[in-house]
Amino acid sequence: MAFAASLVSMAAAQEDKLKIATVDMQELFKQYFRTNEAQKQINVERARIQKDNNERLARIRELETNLGNLKKQIEDPSINDSKKQALFKDWQMQQQEGIALDRERREFLQRRNQALNEKMVQRMKGILEELRKLVEEQAKSDDYDYVFDKSGLSTSQVPFLLYTKDATDITAGLLKNLNKDAPAEGDAPAEETPAPVEE
Repeated sequence: MAFAASLVSMAAAQEDKLKIATVDMQELFKQYFRTNEAQKQINVERARIQKDNNERLARIRELETNLGNLKKQIEDPSINDSKKQALFKDWQMQQQEGIALDRERREFLQRRNQALNEKMVQRMKGILEELRKLVEEQAKSDDYDYVFDKSGLSTSQVPFLLYTKDATDITAGLLKNLNKDAPAEGDAPAEETPAPVEE
């Protein structure tokens, strides 16, 4: 009788055993083809901002060259005073134009970069939410009680998950599922990392 009770309690303990899995969310995020697509689009937009900024800088540098030439003429002792006064007025006007153009360029750069950063944050949030839902669906279909993110760090940069016994890592399977609709390598344009935008 005692033996049967022991078997029943062992069977109950087996039934109550938690089914735990781990996942590397950082790896999922990095290896997901949609993350790479979003990064490429952001790089294209960043390059466009850089191009606009360069065009504005070229105009400002042109003005700086003109100002340098005007200054030389103003300092030329062979030029009469009335001509120098006219040149000085021209120099002042161009200097003011240059200051206004540079201020406008800096404001443009700040606005565009801020808008791009907000867009990037929204895209990344959307991708992370998609990943979270996928992990949840996988956990439900495989009947896991808990799924822990093994890439998560505490505020002291120590992993939350230091050790798990008998936990299944579902990262590779999720990655395969995530990237099943990825375009072939030849279809995707080569990723470019644009130079940082000059302030």
